[in-house]
Amino acid sequence: MSMPLLQVCGLSVAAPNGRRLLSNVSLALDEREVLGIIGASGAGKTVLSQALVNWLPSGLRVIEGDVLWRGESLLGMTERRLRGVRGREIAYVGANPMGALDPTLPVGHQIVEKLRCVMPTLPTAEARKRVIDLLAAVRIPSAAARFHDYPSQFSGGMMQRVLLVDALVGNPALLVADNVTQPLDVTIAAQILRLLRDLGDRFATAVAFISSSLPVVSTIAGQMLVLSDGCIVERAPTATLISAPKHAYTRTLISEVPRIWQPGSGPGRTRPAPKPADVPVISLRDVTRSYRVRRRGSLAAHSMVRAVRNVTFDVYTGENFGVVGESGCGKSTLMRLLTRLEVPDDGQVLIDGHDLDTLSRREMLAMRRKVQLVLQDPVNALPPRTSIGAMLAEPLRIHGWKDSSVIRARVLEVMAETGLSQSLYEELPLGLSTGQRQRVNVARAMVLRPRVLIMDETLSMLDQTEQSRLLDLFEQLQTQYGLTYVYISHDLAMVRRVCDRVAVMYLGEVVEVADNERLFFDPGHPYTRALLSAVPALEERRYRPEDCLLEGEPPSPIDLPPGCSFAGRCPHAFDRCQHESPALVARGDRNFAACFLVNPPARHEQAA
Repeated sequence: MSMPLLQVCGLSVAAPNGRRLLSNVSLALDEREVLGIIGASGAGKTVLSQALVNWLPSGLRVIEGDVLWRGESLLGMTERRLRGVRGREIAYVGANPMGALDPTLPVGHQIVEKLRCVMPTLPTAEARKRVIDLLAAVRIPSAAARFHDYPSQFSGGMMQRVLLVDALVGNPALLVADNVTQPLDVTIAAQILRLLRDLGDRFATAVAFISSSLPVVSTIAGQMLVLSDGCIVERAPTATLISAPKHAYTRTLISEVPRIWQPGSGPGRTRPAPKPADVPVISLRDVTRSYRVRRRGSLAAHSMVRAVRNVTFDVYTGENFGVVGESGCGKSTLMRLLTRLEVPDDGQVLIDGHDLDTLSRREMLAMRRKVQLVLQDPVNALPPRTSIGAMLAEPLRIHGWKDSSVIRARVLEVMAETGLSQSLYEELPLGLSTGQRQRVNVARAMVLRPRVLIMDETLSMLDQTEQSRLLDLFEQLQTQYGLTYVYISHDLAMVRRVCDRVAVMYLGEVVEVADNERLFFDPGHPYTRALLSAVPALEERRYRPEDCLLEGEPPSPIDLPPGCSFAGRCPHAFDRCQHESPALVARGDRNFAACFLVNPPARHEQAA
């Protein structure tokens, strides 16, 4: 038999305090093979991925074993030899894309520089064309123009795709991908997985694919390896491991995967329909937001990015309302409008029936107590030099609380409610896990006893086990305090589990609003079906990717086409779609879709 491309032999890695993070790990990876490595947070996945390229963080050390690259010890290589292997033969992409590139240089120029270091004889023009082609392959919109943009001009999801291009541009023999699809929406993630599967056929590239999502790994890996507490507990072909797992930990991981189309997969409670006299806690009426950006190559000319366009919907007290869509669809802009971090150009945002434009400064402060926000990044959202107790006390002081003993009592009460040990009161966030950090963010929002929590991708950086625990916590808090949640997310499996109603956004517009069951079993818009077809799942999918998955790029939000903005990617588009933009029409009680194929309503109703 031929020698494995990569071989790990009895590898053990220890932290500075002597605790073993990896214990006696052994594996082999052949050319063209895709090996999936799965495990919960803290299982040792990232440490293993860094050890595979001899790139352990300072303080961690290998105490036993070796890593062999084509039979040569990777751990024993000189720095000069390592520079010849890393980036050329072995590429690595981590889970945190922000800060990975030089912020002072355009991203395309940096990737071209890396490519020409790997292939010095390649002409600059050809290197640039290859980079632009790869940027387009990972669905960076307007790739030739974005080639010149700086890292700060890209979202986290787009930067993840940029780093994949940076890794793949030199045609490496091995790609180590550590949680690369976690921050991506489902359609982009599906395209990335398809691209990674094609690497073996096009370039004979092997892939070590590390993830906390079992459904994602199952769609790409031929073999799967399960890590728990730094040890390999099971390895088997993917189909065998999922259908007949042998280890109890593997069975637990499989049982925790959310089911989407099975009976009982939706919210565990049924919320009564609102009465006509009920005032929505949140109302948006024809809300529009655009941004003025300088046109490239011009000193004075500007273009308008139309981020949110004529959005209308209502959210009622006690409801779980979801907002889903691809990256760049306007979800985060909508979040900033809901929380008054930005002001709409047109339209109204109302809280409890009060237009935010009409509120005084004092009334706005009172409104902010009602509506709180929990952000996506649990690391950068917390000031590193402030104690947990001081962080949680700050909102109370801003809202006029004076008595330190009363403030401390409220903070300790909220810490207990959110599952944080009271011993953390004086501690800094440095030593907290990702899940604990996010609980601190939830506690910081809950300390004011708000009526509404807006969750902007709050769970996207957590593994499925910690996600499940936090969702249970959110349900408890809702039962206790009658909270209303707005979940802004690309995780449709999570939305299926918790949301009563869902709004689907595409290029700044709401193209569908539907009840949970209606959305997942009878969607009214082809874009919704495309999103559902891309959801990674262990169960049989209701919608097949080959029938629904989107091809091509969304139109630019700067230069929107006439007619339906989805027509260029819709398999059902016809002549009318090219010239006329469909409005939201009713599909029954509180269900709407903006598509000409929806049966025309008996009477026009406003989306609510």
